[in-house]
Amino acid sequence: MLKIYNTLDRRKEEFVPIHNDNTVYMYSCGPTVYSFAHIGNLRTYIFMDILRRVLKYDGYKIKGVMNITDVGHLLSDGDEGEDKMEKAAREQKKSPWEIAAFYSEVFFKDLKALNISKPEIIAKATEHIPEMIEFVKQLQEKGFAYEISDGIYYDIAKFPEYGKLSGQTLDEKEAGARVEENTEKHNPADFALWKKANPNHIMQWDSPWGKGFPGWHIECSAMSRKYLGDVFDIHTGGIDAVPVHHENEIAQNEALAGKKTVNYWIHGEFMMVDGGKMSKSLGNIYTIDDLNKKGYDALDFRFLCLNAIYRKKLNFTFEGMDNAKNSRNKIYNQLAQHKASNAKTNPAILEKYKTNFANAINDDLNIPYALGILFTMLKEPKSIDIYNLALEFDKIFGLDFDKYSVVKETKQETNDIEIPENIKDLIEQRKQAKQNKDYAKADEIRKQITELGYTIIDTKDGVKVQKIN
Repeated sequence: MLKIYNTLDRRKEEFVPIHNDNTVYMYSCGPTVYSFAHIGNLRTYIFMDILRRVLKYDGYKIKGVMNITDVGHLLSDGDEGEDKMEKAAREQKKSPWEIAAFYSEVFFKDLKALNISKPEIIAKATEHIPEMIEFVKQLQEKGFAYEISDGIYYDIAKFPEYGKLSGQTLDEKEAGARVEENTEKHNPADFALWKKANPNHIMQWDSPWGKGFPGWHIECSAMSRKYLGDVFDIHTGGIDAVPVHHENEIAQNEALAGKKTVNYWIHGEFMMVDGGKMSKSLGNIYTIDDLNKKGYDALDFRFLCLNAIYRKKLNFTFEGMDNAKNSRNKIYNQLAQHKASNAKTNPAILEKYKTNFANAINDDLNIPYALGILFTMLKEPKSIDIYNLALEFDKIFGLDFDKYSVVKETKQETNDIEIPENIKDLIEQRKQAKQNKDYAKADEIRKQITELGYTIIDTKDGVKVQKIN
């Protein structure tokens, strides 16, 4: 029996599907396709994939939906600024549709490299404008929405349970809102359902309120309702979506349906970089392509993510990537030895591992513990049975145990090279920056060292230096 942490109820709960045919109805928040997905984004999709794999392992079928946001996501969660798609289109001198097509293709290429299976339905926001307009019309008819000069807004005061997902009260929400931006709103924290477009806005559609475009939050509500109905089992996303996007989805969905619409809200935690925040302003955002250029396979990153509970913060370091790469290689070497053996393993021993593995993955997706079971199992006397059971476990891990290629281990012994004085100075500066918790500066110094032809690896024994060939 799968037990999963429900953000809405703030506890681990047994998963009980709504439908009797064992089909799980699941909605996952997808990307806004105006830029490359970074590793923090992709950790969320790895978590989504693991959940899907566990459900299938347990015998469920899945009707999954993931949106592609290609309109309406403004630069600020407070309904301020430009549409991210329009901004990217202007800066890159392309149409928003060209931008969406390019970054969608890269996103799905990254998913494939990470062995992340696509949900059964991929829903583009721009292909569901009529459903969004109808949703907004019904909210307005029910008295939850009102019209002002720049659009249609949701009146959060009409939904007494607003804030139940994040635990934030309405007063706290309003206190944090920027009241000076729009004095026409009934409440400072009311959010846009439909924005009226100025004539120069590239992406706009006819509506009962004039030409305009949908608010970001209404997109997921309209598309989940179309494909999954008023009530469905699971909604996933990153933890950053909880206080605004998912809170607003709940308000919209339940106002229209008049009842609870999602049984389990499940969220993946943030990824840190070198112990600090990942952000464009700090210049420490990496893509899968960046990792490839540094000699890592996408599955090295997937393996790194599997070593942390999905709802715990994960600290990304290149030392961690080296360890992931080497550990993955060791697993493949052990698998090759088991595969080459004709020996058999006692069925009772195999059953013990299988039971322990199932208990681990069903305990709130405890994949690190499941990996520990695999490591222990691989130490058993060499046996084709162990290899075959490892392939069964890989239905969860997604590490291509059946088509592995051994990767050369990253060498750590680099003390024999002569380190130039300027590199030594930069290493010392980086050390001081990390001690001062100035991770942005530390990361910038690492980049300088790389540009000068050297790489550094943080180990428990100190910093190791390698010359880039």
